[in-house]
Amino acid sequence: MATSPINSTNSSSIPTAPSASSRKLLPWLVAVAFFMESLDTTILNTAVPAISEALKVTPLSMKSVLASYTLSLAVFIPISGWMADRFGTRRVFASAIGLFTLGSFLCGVSSNIHLLVACRVLQGCGGAMMVPVGRLTLVRTFAKSELIRVMSFVAIPALIGPMLGPIAGGLIVGYLHWRFIFFVNIPIGFIGLLMVYLHLPDYREEKSNPLDMVGLIPFGSGVALLSYVLEIFGEHELGAGEILGLLAISLALIGGYLLHASRIEFPLLRLGLFRIRTFSAAVTGGFVTRLGIGGVPFLLPLLYQVGLGFTPIQSGLLIMPQALASMSTKFLLPKILNRMGYRGVLVSNTVILGLLLLLFATIGLHTPVWVIVIQAFCYGAFTSLQYTSMNTLVYADVTEEETSSASSIASTMQQMSISFGVATAGLATAFFVPRVRSNPAEMIHGVHEALLVLGVFTVLSTVIFSKLKGDDGQNVSQQKIVHAE
Repeated sequence: MATSPINSTNSSSIPTAPSASSRKLLPWLVAVAFFMESLDTTILNTAVPAISEALKVTPLSMKSVLASYTLSLAVFIPISGWMADRFGTRRVFASAIGLFTLGSFLCGVSSNIHLLVACRVLQGCGGAMMVPVGRLTLVRTFAKSELIRVMSFVAIPALIGPMLGPIAGGLIVGYLHWRFIFFVNIPIGFIGLLMVYLHLPDYREEKSNPLDMVGLIPFGSGVALLSYVLEIFGEHELGAGEILGLLAISLALIGGYLLHASRIEFPLLRLGLFRIRTFSAAVTGGFVTRLGIGGVPFLLPLLYQVGLGFTPIQSGLLIMPQALASMSTKFLLPKILNRMGYRGVLVSNTVILGLLLLLFATIGLHTPVWVIVIQAFCYGAFTSLQYTSMNTLVYADVTEEETSSASSIASTMQQMSISFGVATAGLATAFFVPRVRSNPAEMIHGVHEALLVLGVFTVLSTVIFSKLKGDDGQNVSQQKIVHAE
């Protein structure tokens, strides 16, 4: 028999108890949001060459379109929990879906890359609230005994989206128009809004902690400027002094936030959690790992389409095995972690991922398609194992009251690393390909060199994971392996 929702005994919480039908449909609602966001990112990757040609920019310039979205997530995710507590989960979740849908429409009608980047930021504002608030609503609605089943269910769309995204992007670019890449979110968004008002329970706090606006400004400005520095370093003719100056400003802003956060009672991000060994290893190790593998979705479409001459549909089909492997690995992960432990899995698996990136750097004009498919399948399987291991280790040793803060920090760092990973991939490729349009052979060579750099980044993260102890994470190795990437 199900017990009462987790937070029902919290006197500061003001819940609106959901009906039986709403409890049944709530996981479907959150799954719709997860699917919309995961589909949006992967469907766009396949269309990068087509959009860059339509907007008359180089393919490498499209990294700003990809990075601006993930960076926007990183800036606004930290305030998602506060927004939900202050204004209620229903209002915030509906606003998130509305912003995401509006941003999708505006992206679809954009006429230049600068407007497209601005609209992607608007999309990111909605996405930053959508997934975290959806998870928060599930935690407050369902008892602990039900969370494994519920979270496992809502994780499936996050895996189906990357599987359908590449092929859907290829079909849209091949047979319709690249603008439909963004328009596909509009009917999904309207369905989500309807389900929110019919079935989403409304939770809020009677008294919420003050929002750390003083911390949000330097933190957001610092990470945004740091990402911009990575972008312009490979894109524009700036001197070393100017680049170092911008880098110094961004690091000073982030450093100023760290100093500010250590002196106030309710900081934007509770950095004291990094004193916990498992949390620190999961977050910092995950950050470095994603610097390597975070740029792969940007590089592979360039390799397949610009370098090897595949069509967008063919490129999407070559990426699909990664998602198929990711779904299949989810069922094996509990047994693997139970046998090897978090330390054994993360150390060995990170090395394997680095080696797979090096193998991707061997793909050329004469590589058989079946070899590419096998490599993609293996990469997807080990990537799924890596992501889920890192994501669940975050919660191994944090208390119940620290879970929200831990989730905010982990999600923020994850989105920052993905954004920086795309920028790093574009930077590495731009460094090795000074004339992108001139010769496909140059693109192949440049992507190969970039993959080698990312492979080294990935292997380096084993240094962080090696600091774990053999029994770290045992308390979540079976009970809490339910979090999506």
